[in-house]
Amino acid sequence: MSQESPLFQKARAEVLAFHRFFEEWYDARTADSVDFARCERTFGQAFHMIPPSGRLFSRAETIELIRANRATYRGDFTIEITDISAGFETADTIVLTYVEAQWRAGKHSRRQASALLTASSSAPDGVEWQHLHETWLQVPDN
Repeated sequence: MSQESPLFQKARAEVLAFHRFFEEWYDARTADSVDFARCERTFGQAFHMIPPSGRLFSRAETIELIRANRATYRGDFTIEITDISAGFETADTIVLTYVEAQWRAGKHSRRQASALLTASSSAPDGVEWQHLHETWLQVPDN
């Protein structure tokens, strides 16, 4: 069994924690107790996101999109993160891939994500998101 680097451990923890943030921020039952500043502190200043639609979002646009979706759901939004792995790593930079499954108001979707994160002592889990790219995956038949 290979040993996981400290940077990988921080990046994995960040991916999991940030998606818990989304679950709480998007749920009307818990949104009031969520510190939105956590979201702002986790994105690097040059952050960009490409969601499955293919549109390029800047840091400011991404933050506004997340802010605007506050309390959108009422207990019917969950996220499951699986298959987290490192594709590239240096002393302070890592590329992670993972699968994100979402259940929104009875609808299931999945996406493959590739994220570039860098070490940052001021970020919530010790890493900042610099780039995120997501691609739709087929939802398996049950």
